[in-house]
Amino acid sequence: MKNNLLLILLLITSTVVFGQQNDKVTGVVVNASNGEVLESVNIVNLNQVVGTATNSEGKFQITAKANDTLHFSYLGFKSIKVRVTNDWLKFGSSKIELTELALALEEVVVNQLKLTGYLVVDIKQVPIINNNYRYSISGLPSTGYEADSPGAITKIVGSIFNPADFLHRMFGKKPNEMRKLKKMKEDDEIRNLLATRFDREMLTVLLQVERVDLDEIISRCNYSKGFIQTANDLQILDAISECYEEYKVLNRNKKY
Repeated sequence: MKNNLLLILLLITSTVVFGQQNDKVTGVVVNASNGEVLESVNIVNLNQVVGTATNSEGKFQITAKANDTLHFSYLGFKSIKVRVTNDWLKFGSSKIELTELALALEEVVVNQLKLTGYLVVDIKQVPIINNNYRYSISGLPSTGYEADSPGAITKIVGSIFNPADFLHRMFGKKPNEMRKLKKMKEDDEIRNLLATRFDREMLTVLLQVERVDLDEIISRCNYSKGFIQTANDLQILDAISECYEEYKVLNRNKKY
């Protein structure tokens, strides 16, 4: 009887230990064309919203469970999604291959200014520089909304009541995406990865929106074109979150 109890105890202990050891997957990422390891590949678990990157040996480890989807992205290579399987969790490391993209330089046209000596004519050739402004909104702890010019203040006042409505229309039927938005802000590794990116790819994949919709969200929140074009992915993430939180402050009686 004692032997049976001991056996059952060992089985339970083994099961617990096995479960604890298999909440992470490991692997190595290589160049599909030559087998060379790739360092600093961005890896994100789209289900649990946690991220990591490969080390100098191309190796990585990330929290995951069966059927989670991992997103691999690296500059100059085609991004891929990989499903976590029970076999991967059970048997250990896996090799992930990324395929290089063909890079093509876009043609750049430089227009040289041809000055005539007449101020009225020449001044029209000087490109207009957009100055971005941030407006403080009474009652809000933040710096307010950004716009292209002082004249845009009327647009801000008129449209401040719709940004979260737009966000809700985008994510209202996808509450998981709004929860992901909060998780992304809390995960230091995700924030570090986003701070180095400007392509919006990781944001669109995590939030399950198209690039055009992502730009529309920022535009509706009254951020300038200059900000949208130059901000890194982390700044875009914070802008979306700030816009949503500010709107909720002004509309405490509404539930989103």
